[in-house]
Amino acid sequence: MTRIDFYLLQDVALPAMHRFACALAAKAMSTGTQVYVRAPDPAVAREIDALMWAYPPERFIPHATDPAEAHQVPVVIHAEPPRQATGLMINLGDDVAPFFGRFDRVAEIVVGERKAEGRARYKHYRDRGCPLYHHELDDWEARPA
Repeated sequence: MTRIDFYLLQDVALPAMHRFACALAAKAMSTGTQVYVRAPDPAVAREIDALMWAYPPERFIPHATDPAEAHQVPVVIHAEPPRQATGLMINLGDDVAPFFGRFDRVAEIVVGERKAEGRARYKHYRDRGCPLYHHELDDWEARPA
């Protein structure tokens, strides 16, 4: 069964969600975990792609925006998952990905602007019996993810 981690940030805006996604991807990558970042649209994919070149500032995150390159890099950013989906999915969409069960873990990042959508996703996973974990983060940029 897929483990679902909800990260509740005190921040209210989407840029914080995107920075946290990069920090979380860097941490997972450092443990050898394959990471898929689900971008809801091409604009978000481009933003995450640009961020991963510079954020977190002390790290470079090898990544690709083409799922076909998943075997070559530890992080893939796209709307659709790689064929062989395992590891961690960081969901940046407002909905539950229909393919979430292919992953060992799913990270849902909730910011003030998206609390209602986060609650709906939480209920969806809960109703399916997924193990849910809840992390409230304050000053998360002051320490590693």
